[in-house]
Amino acid sequence: MQQEDKTLDILPRKSFYTNKMMVESIGLLKSVVLSTKKVKERVGKKYVEREVLKFNTDQDVIDRILRSYDYYSDPNTEDMKDKRIPTAVISGAVQFRDYQSKIIYDGAKLLLKHGFLYLAMEVRTGKTLTSLGICSKVNANNVLFITKKKASGSVNDDYNKLSPFFDITIVNYESLHHVMDNAKWDVIICDEAHSMGAFPKPSARAKLVADVIRKYKPMVILLSGTPTPESYSQIYHQVYAIPKNPFKHFANFYRFCDKYVDVRQKKVNGMFINDYSRGMDTILEMMRPYMINYTQAEAGFVTEVKEEVLYVEMKPSTYNMADRLQKDLVIEGKEEVILADTPVKLMMKLHQIYSGTIKFESGNSMIIDDTKAQFIKEQFEGCKIGIFYKFKEEYNVLKQVFGDELTTDLSVFKDTDKNIALQIVSGREGISLKEAEYLVFYSIDFSATSYWQAKDRMTTKDRPENSVYWIFTKGGIDEDIYDAVTKKKDYTVNHFKKRIQNG
Repeated sequence: MQQEDKTLDILPRKSFYTNKMMVESIGLLKSVVLSTKKVKERVGKKYVEREVLKFNTDQDVIDRILRSYDYYSDPNTEDMKDKRIPTAVISGAVQFRDYQSKIIYDGAKLLLKHGFLYLAMEVRTGKTLTSLGICSKVNANNVLFITKKKASGSVNDDYNKLSPFFDITIVNYESLHHVMDNAKWDVIICDEAHSMGAFPKPSARAKLVADVIRKYKPMVILLSGTPTPESYSQIYHQVYAIPKNPFKHFANFYRFCDKYVDVRQKKVNGMFINDYSRGMDTILEMMRPYMINYTQAEAGFVTEVKEEVLYVEMKPSTYNMADRLQKDLVIEGKEEVILADTPVKLMMKLHQIYSGTIKFESGNSMIIDDTKAQFIKEQFEGCKIGIFYKFKEEYNVLKQVFGDELTTDLSVFKDTDKNIALQIVSGREGISLKEAEYLVFYSIDFSATSYWQAKDRMTTKDRPENSVYWIFTKGGIDEDIYDAVTKKKDYTVNHFKKRIQNG
């Protein structure tokens, strides 16, 4: 006797749907076609109330829905989740680019094989959306997305566009401890993962993420356009808590260094200390099976970033203050003191003064010169701009000059004609300022990473040219910093000392 084929005359499986998803979907149909309403019918001299189906659905259709519901509810029915990697990409309202679809497919395979994946995709290539697509591919149920505070809104936007079946918790690194017991996550995504790369000791951020990984044992997706911006040694604490990471056999960073780092000594403040920054190329070779790299060029970006430096003459009092501090290393006022008793402090204080602000020894800060802010307002009047600043008091001088024309809220910036001001370190990653006509740097950061990331915030695939303006103080140290960071080197106290020595 021929065995009956149960798959005949049932609703076909939707692309990517697991049995559970099919049951939920068909369950909604079932509840609709079997929904009832009360009607009154006359029986003799009385009216009798009875329930009837709300919709006049054909009985064959009802029978097919019921058979399908029973079929996908049957524990013996083969489940799509056993195959794990479906052939189609679920995108909700999103149309993935071809390269994103391929990365989603390949990334899901690596994630399932190793338990973690490193997406090293350059800015504006769609890391966030791609990582969410991978979560859909592996049938995630609960996802924890850890990012920077200012990027949370764009992550939520991508999640809503994708409309996946998994639940998501979006939290910034600083608030991670607040959600430690909220859910059992099967995938966590660490955005801007290079920020966990401090060494030789792990940062507080890296430790907290490690605690989450050890507690929930999730699959882990790391995201960064620049996994090792300063040293290959930065990889270790990004992955050290992941069970299948390629360096799991090393008890700590120091043992890792025995094999993968050329440890040398350097002199700092008259003392010799170990320098662990010379990580070997073999670190990336070990990471290669777990990484997917993708560049803007591969994605078809042809954007040219045009940079122009504009110089500003500050007030004579500003230069007098800088000269006095450089000579005496201290300025005492009636209530406040400016102290520059080390080369590092002198470098920081001069950088502040030349841009028109100062932070006192007490912790208070003050605006001393608004020339730069006035220059920016006049130079870019009528334009929609994104402004980056370094020191907190610099925002106050910008707000003082721009007033209500300035916001720090990305959604306000996108939906209105207001300009936006962002601190370089917090705004350099994970956000888009594509609505801006120009990027304007009120100040410049000492970090090469900040330079390369922040100036790329306007880039999109369809934008052929970005204009970036640097507002430098004549006679200040801005130009020296710029010279260093454009060569992918951080501006350090050694650079500063050479400048002082050369007059």
